[in-house]
Amino acid sequence: MAVSKAKKFRQKCVREGKRNPEDGRSQFAFADMRTRQTKSKLEQLNRNKHKNHHSYNGDDGSFYLDLISGL
Repeated sequence: MAVSKAKKFRQKCVREGKRNPEDGRSQFAFADMRTRQTKSKLEQLNRNKHKNHHSYNGDDGSFYLDLISGL
């Protein structure tokens, strides 16, 4: 695998007796600061945003057209 240009520069600095730039990195540079959680039951239920589920008051956007009773 190839060595990056930045890594070559760091290795060259160490060889020449200069300070290693890796030593200046924070301890948080290597940590994954994201917290991962599973979704709660309420979040799972609210995911069905665009699906046409029946609502309690009838405002679900669907309609019924009865052509047979008009004869």
